[in-house]
Amino acid sequence: MIQIETLVAFFVYLVFLLAIGWFYYKRTVSIEGYILGGRGLGSWVTALSAQASDMSGWLLMGLPGAVYLGGLNEAWIAIGLFLGTVLNWIFVSARLRVYTKQTETLTLSSFFESRFHDPTGLLRIGSSIIILLFFTIYSSSGLVAAGKLFESIFHINYDVAVISGAVVIVAYTFLGGFSAVCWTDFFQGALMFFAIIVVPAMGVADNGGVSVIEATMHAKNIATGLFHTGTGELLSITAIISTMAWGLGYFGQPHILTRFMGIRSVKELPKATIIAVVWVFISLGAAVVVGMVAIPMFDGLTGGDQEKVFIYMISKLFNPWVGGILLAAILSAIMSTIDSQLLVSSSALTEDLYKKLFRRDASQKELVLVGRLCVLIISVIALYMALNPNNTILGLVAYAWGGFGAAFGPVVLFALFSKKTTWQSALAGMLVGTLVLIVWKQAGLGSMMYEIVPGFVANLVTILLVNLVVPQHNDEILREFDRMKAGLNED
Repeated sequence: MIQIETLVAFFVYLVFLLAIGWFYYKRTVSIEGYILGGRGLGSWVTALSAQASDMSGWLLMGLPGAVYLGGLNEAWIAIGLFLGTVLNWIFVSARLRVYTKQTETLTLSSFFESRFHDPTGLLRIGSSIIILLFFTIYSSSGLVAAGKLFESIFHINYDVAVISGAVVIVAYTFLGGFSAVCWTDFFQGALMFFAIIVVPAMGVADNGGVSVIEATMHAKNIATGLFHTGTGELLSITAIISTMAWGLGYFGQPHILTRFMGIRSVKELPKATIIAVVWVFISLGAAVVVGMVAIPMFDGLTGGDQEKVFIYMISKLFNPWVGGILLAAILSAIMSTIDSQLLVSSSALTEDLYKKLFRRDASQKELVLVGRLCVLIISVIALYMALNPNNTILGLVAYAWGGFGAAFGPVVLFALFSKKTTWQSALAGMLVGTLVLIVWKQAGLGSMMYEIVPGFVANLVTILLVNLVVPQHNDEILREFDRMKAGLNED
């Protein structure tokens, strides 16, 4: 039965998000404002919105569900993601902010074209198509999470639940663009942080402490350590590398990289880095604890139901008022990623395809309108994919995350750290990395090694080899690279 208190908490929260979208709807008049918020984000908003959009529903649903089934072995995902987060903020954020400002580019695709002086437009168009492909899959994972949440709380049909979640998310993204997305993500990140700390703490206390949890895991042959399986066998190096490889994906995630591009100044990045690293360290650790605490609390959850352990835990441990707020945190996690994905996909269609191929002289008003319409189009496709209730959140996220890491990760790193890389190298690496990832996945080899690893390596090796055959001799590109490095100290 639906608790009226839970309904009230949800309703107030959703109205708050829509109000933010309406607020920025009236203030968004240019395509730069819609896509990057005029590059005016502060350190707190940049940090929390980047991490909230990064972690999504899988932090509160997918990762705890994986730990619930597999035990502490699955914590290697969290370790890899933490290391990837740290490296991304330290090595990528400042250079990308300076370079995209210097080249006056608003999207990752347009940055690739401008950075490498691609005369064919293939880098921009190819990367835009890849963004649309994997973000549609990624967005559908968010709608699956929203559907499972609404279905569990309100006991409504799964299809109705998915559609309900989609309407709210699309509404404020459609209205307010980047600024609305970042500010809603800021509040959502704070709420997620609160929930991910409070819920496992209460769960440990309710279960009788760590010893009871560990004893139950031993009894069920679930791994209680990082290096051994539940039956005592040593975990293979391949399994550890495959799981930690999630961290490689960070260098190629457009919805995270755009936060670096939108910050007000490079000088705000050190503070933002500290905030982001602390947030992600605590959040990932707490999510692992949620999965472990759920093992003695709930028996026999499989077939996707294991991804609802956080929801079940809230319902069991908290009164409806507090529970409503904590359940809103799950909705926050879902929304904070899918809104960013919709916006980046819209940017790819608007700035990198529509304007590039069809309407070079389009007005700012026209581009903002097209951007909003693109949000609707992508949402409908993602919604159709999400209507399959057998999809798991972690499975969909893993494929899309790996796709971006394999396609863009090495290209971003070479763009920021190698002045000798050519557009031919970048294009070849991007295409080979994407192709290897897809073939590896479709061939069923993902059970041996997470597909991001062969895709990322293939991309990197291809760039190195093509650089030997087609070295960079463009003096203007070399001077721009030097100006970027100088700008790190001037911005």
